Amino acid sequence: MSLYEHVVITRPDVSSNAVEEFVQNLATKIENMGGTVEGAEYWGLRNLAYRMNKNRKAHYSLLKVNAHSDVIHEIERTHRINEDILRYMSIRVDEFNEDPSPILKKREERKRRDRN
Repeated sequence: MSLYEHVVITRPDVSSNAVEEFVQNLATKIENMGGTVEGAEYWGLRNLAYRMNKNRKAHYSLLKVNAHSDVIHEIERTHRINEDILRYMSIRVDEFNEDPSPILKKREERKRRDRN
């Protein structure tokens, strides 16, 4: 089995609770297909670099997946069908970093600066 980092960008008009529920459903689907989800992060509603389908913001989510390539292909196929998903990307990695992602680190640094 291979290690993948899977990022999903969803429409901004979907609530954050619905996005987190979508990520949980995606994790259970991956586990039912024989893979495992090592971790999931919700990065929040963020600005896009350019407009996608007339949207300027989107919800970002990251999943760290340990699965075979056919599981990833099936997940990507279902993403193409789902209208709530603007973009997705799966990257094969050699190992997972145990630290939080740079996006979450940046958010924590910003919170610390605001407190001072």
